[in-house]
Amino acid sequence: MSAATITAPVTDARLGLRDHLRHISALARRNALQLKQNPEAMVDVVLTPVIFTLMFVYVFGGAMFPGHRDDYVNYLVPGLMAMTGLNIAMAVGSGVNEDFQKGVMDRFRTLPIARSSVLIAKIVVEVGRMLVAVAIQLGMGFALGLEIKTSVGELLAAVALSVLFGASLMWIFVLLGLTAKSAQAVQGMGMMIMIPLQFASSIFAPTKSMPGWLRGFTEYNPLANLADAARSLINGGPVAHSVWMTLAWSVGLTVVVAPLAVAKFRRRA
Repeated sequence: MSAATITAPVTDARLGLRDHLRHISALARRNALQLKQNPEAMVDVVLTPVIFTLMFVYVFGGAMFPGHRDDYVNYLVPGLMAMTGLNIAMAVGSGVNEDFQKGVMDRFRTLPIARSSVLIAKIVVEVGRMLVAVAIQLGMGFALGLEIKTSVGELLAAVALSVLFGASLMWIFVLLGLTAKSAQAVQGMGMMIMIPLQFASSIFAPTKSMPGWLRGFTEYNPLANLADAARSLINGGPVAHSVWMTLAWSVGLTVVVAPLAVAKFRRRA
């Protein structure tokens, strides 16, 4: 077999579903092994949910729900589940950019694999990290008095919805990672996205005290819709609108941004 044959690019269309799944599985296993060899990469997943939960419950809980801090735990934790996906998604973009800077993607370019499998495998592993973060988030919530007022099934639905939306956000940050010139630039652009979405939402506080124009923004803010959906699934209440809005955002972002990210990866890789 000639060197030209080995390094020839392979397009996704030339490979069947079984080959795609095999490549994704192998690359996901490689990424997971990297995490095992570098456990420091899990520090943000382990510590961030703990720090955010403790900080907001004990700093803002008394002000938000005077005399009823436990009620604020039930309000806050579902919102933080929504925020967790955004935080991990930004790390995905930085990681993709660093892989290019370190030459990892050059090695992938010499392999006869579908270009999309590289990105999908990375997202698969990051979804696993997100599940760990959400589990820790809920564990902290239970330790501080979180109550499931609906059912275990609806709690799992809230987790699944958070993970689905988090995965769709990852495609945005993958595209940023492929476009930006450095990991620092990815983080800077990511913060410009994160701050308005996080704080102009219902994650930390009810929106009724916000001015009318800002409340109008929160109605379409996907993080606000996800927070409201998770909150209703855990605490009870109207759930259909916020769930459907979250699903629409998740599917829409994936359908629009994922092909753009894969196309950008092909051109750059």
